[in-house]
Order: sequence, then structure tokens, then C-alpha cells
Amino acid sequence: MEPAESAETPVAAAPPSGLRALLPDLAPWRASRDFRRLWVSGLISNFGSFLTFVALPVQMKELTGSAAAVGAIGAVELVPLIVFGLYGGALADALDKRRLIVWSEAGQGVLSAVLLVNAMLPHPTVWPLYVVAALSSALGAVQRPALDSLWPRIVAHEHLPAATALNSLRWTAGGVAGPALAGVMVAYAGLAPAYAADAATFVVSVALVVRIAAQPASHEAAKPSLRAIAEGARYAWGRKELLGTYVVDLAAMFLAMPLAVLPFLADELDARWALGLMYATVPLGSLLVSVTSGWTSRVHRHGRMVVLAALLWGLAVAAAGVVGDVWLVLLFLTVAGGCDMVSGIFRGAMWNQTIPDALRGRLAGIELLSYSVGPQLGQVRSGGVAAWWGVRASVWSGGLLCAGAVGLLAVCLPGLTRYDARTNEHAVRLREERAAAVRTPA
Repeated sequence: MEPAESAETPVAAAPPSGLRALLPDLAPWRASRDFRRLWVSGLISNFGSFLTFVALPVQMKELTGSAAAVGAIGAVELVPLIVFGLYGGALADALDKRRLIVWSEAGQGVLSAVLLVNAMLPHPTVWPLYVVAALSSALGAVQRPALDSLWPRIVAHEHLPAATALNSLRWTAGGVAGPALAGVMVAYAGLAPAYAADAATFVVSVALVVRIAAQPASHEAAKPSLRAIAEGARYAWGRKELLGTYVVDLAAMFLAMPLAVLPFLADELDARWALGLMYATVPLGSLLVSVTSGWTSRVHRHGRMVVLAALLWGLAVAAAGVVGDVWLVLLFLTVAGGCDMVSGIFRGAMWNQTIPDALRGRLAGIELLSYSVGPQLGQVRSGGVAAWWGVRASVWSGGLLCAGAVGLLAVCLPGLTRYDARTNEHAVRLREERAAAVRTPA
């Protein structure tokens, strides 16, 4: 039997220099076996989920021939996302987090199997696609708060920024490679193999997650209820630096998310051939930051980095709307994706290093809404402005509005820019609690 590893295992090493200083900090990977298992599990299931992410709308298009029917997939996903995101946060605080992750992961595998069976019928039907989309959104909303609130338990406090960067790398790698492979698989092998591969990834993922240590609720955790959800919201409202991370991200995604108008922008630039590249630029920029994220572990003013990255995201999107050369558009969208990842890394570090264990699930549910509802509404905004004012105006105006809104929010919420992980009272308290827990004999 392998000796037990502690999430607080110290890693004594000199500060890296040169190229090593840019490479991802692997301290969480080396120190925590549970982190490794959960990271690999997420990589595998995330990769499979992108297969279905591409295959499902393709199948809807084949069955209906209607763009509105394809767009309705997003509509049926939104309500479960909102409802179960908040309730899922309360469940994550009240139940064993590992068990919640295992059952939701298994449920996602069953849904992929349903899509596989439907695709293999002589005459596949439409309604299962909507039902699976809604249920998958609900399960994802339940699972995500449990995952987000679990990382601080299995990773040492000082390693949490590095863990956030490694998790971002896992996500962006799947975001770049998954859709690319899915497009080839759907085109040459068909829909059923894509759904089958997705279902298989969930089997592997569950086998990994069940091997991590149990993660029961803390003694102070409240039972899931509307009152418990409201308690989490009050806590977030009382922490202005934490509130700032939510509203900055919401503003950035709502005002400057350009994905909905990229097909029209490609037409205006007479570069339809570049549409796929346009869609790949944002995740590519995120991936480039993830694989050079070693420097993030040495930054302590996380709030300032959130503001700066969101500001630069808006300006990069604005530049993409102004320039007339498609290669410059691709460049600026890639820069925007990198800025979005920087913001995400430091938002995650602030959340993980300051939120009490008993509230992490509910705050993760609020976080889920801030980064998922914003892009959904942003698609509506960009499309509406494009119809009224023009495609390029929709892009550059959204970027400038984002930069202005982020600057205003930074002024209105000075606690965000003042935040320092070394001195913030909430970060200091959690750091001391973790240190005391390590010193206390089992």
C-alpha cells in the first residue's frame, strides 16, 4: 500500500529562473495524489464532453435544418444552469463532495449513452436532444460547485494559484483539441462514435474519482435550502473584493463576448476560410497563458491582475473590431483569450484562498452563474447591436464598453485592487487554519 500523501506537503525548492520560471508550477501535482487523480479525470471527461458539444448541434441541424432549433439548445440549458447552479452550491456544502462528483459524472455518462442509442435508431428523434441538453446542464451545474470547493481541501494553501493554473491548462487543452477531433470524427465516422467515445470517457473518469479520499461536509455546513443559498449570497455581498471578481467577469463577458458575430465578421473581411481560426483564437490564447503560467504563483496582488486582465480583454476585443486585416483580427482575439485566462487564474486564486470551507460550495454556485450567464447574455447583446449598428461596430463598441465598465467597477470597489494574498484577513485566517490542521496530530 502506498504511503499517504498530505495536501500540505512542503516543496522546498529554489525559485525557478529562465524558461522554468514560465512553465506551469507542478507543486500541486507532486504534493497531492488526489489532485493528480482529479486532474486526469477532468481532462478525460472534458475531452469527451467536447465531442458531444460539437456532435449534438450537428445532429440537431441534420434532423431539423433549422438554425432556431439549434439555438434553442442554449435556451433549454440556461434555466437548469441558473437553478441547479445555486442549489448545487448548497448541496456541495452539505454533502460529501466526492460522492456528489461521482454520481453527477455517472449521470453524464448515462446521458451520453442515451444520445448514442438515439443516434443508432433508424429514425432518430429531436426531443431526446433537448431533454439531454437540459439534464446535462443541470448535472454540470450540480457538479461544478462540488469540484471548485474540493480543490482547496486537497491542495496546500500556498499551492492554490498553481492548482488554478493547472486546472485552466486542463480545460483549455480540451477546448482546443476536443472540438478539432470532434469535427473530424463527426465528419468521417458519424455521430454515434462521438457519443460512444464520450460515454467511455465518463467510465474512466468515474473510476479515477472514486479512488480519491472521501470529502464529507464540514461541521459548520448548513443543510441545502433557500436560507442557505441566501446566506452564501450575503457573504459574497459583504466581501467587496470577492464581489468585485464576480461583477468584473460578468461585465467583461456581457459587454465584450464576440463569438455570436464571428461568422458575419468573417464575411465582412471576405475571409470565410478563417472562421474556424477565429473560433479557435480565444481558447488558443488561454492555452498559451496556461502553459506559461509559472509566473502566476509569484504574484500576490490578485485583484489588480483581475482588473488589468479584464481591461485588456476589452481593449483587445475592441481592436479586433477596428482593424480590417483578418490576421490582425486573429492576433487580437488570441490576445483577448490570453487576458481572459489571466483573469480566471487570479479570480480562482482569490476564491480558493479566502472562502471558508463551509461556504465554498455556495460561493462556487454564484461563481458558476457569473462566468456562464454572462457569455450567454453577451451573445444576445452582440447579435442585437450587430443587427442595429453593424458587425464591426458591435465588436469594437462592446470592447470599449467593457474597458470603461471595468475601470468604473475598480473605482467603486477599491477593495478589489487593494487585495493582497499575503495580508488579506480572510486569506491569512485560512492559511493559519490550514497550518494549524497540519500541526494537529491525527
